[in-house]
Parts: sequence; C-alpha cells; structure tokens
Amino acid sequence: MKNSRNNELADRRGAAAEAKAALLNAYRSAKEVAEPTRLAKQAERQAIAAAREERRAERERVKLEEQARAQAAEAERQAAAEAVARADVDAREAADKDRIARVIADEAARKAARDLRYANRKARKS
Repeated sequence: MKNSRNNELADRRGAAAEAKAALLNAYRSAKEVAEPTRLAKQAERQAIAAAREERRAERERVKLEEQARAQAAEAERQAAAEAVARADVDAREAADKDRIARVIADEAARKAARDLRYANRKARKS
C-alpha cells in the first residue's frame, strides 16, 4: 500500500497549502538570489540604451552638418550662377552701349562730312 494513511479533506488542504507556501518561499529565495544579476542586466541595458541614444544623436548631428554643408554649397553655386548671369547681362549692356555710341559717332561723322561738302559747294558757288 502506497498511501497507508487516511487522506481526509483537511489533510489534503493542509498539504496543498504547505506546497503553495513552499513554492512561494522557493520563488522568493530564487528572486533574492537573482537580484544582483537582474540589477547588473538592468544596468547593462541602460548603458546600451544610453550608447544607442548617443549614436543616434551623433548621426543626427552629422546629418544636420551635411545638410548645412549642402545648403552652403548650393547657395555658393547659386551665387556664382547669378554672378555669371549678371556679368553676361552687363557685357551685353556694355556691347549695346558701345554699338549705340559707334552708331551715334558714325552718324555725327557722316553729318560732319555732309556739312563739309555743303560748305565746300557753297564756297565754290560764291
């Protein structure tokens, strides 16, 4: 006979309560034993999270610097293009003014030559 003693309801309930208490005590002692390991793991996770955040901030800083550098290069390129366009417009305006000045000078020279011919003709008639 395996169970020779009489298992009454109260005996079974007491045994179950003792088993539960033993399990709870075992859990508490295991938790206390694992506490330093848990704290070490928690500290390690926090350190990893801080390092991850630091790397993210560094990437963000580098990205912002790169954007600023690209914007500066774009502004410089645009300023150079505007300077070239301005120089081109100024050259065209100078060429137009020079052409107009030559036309006016040629017209004045023709008028002077015509007046001279007219004066010579008048001088010959008189």
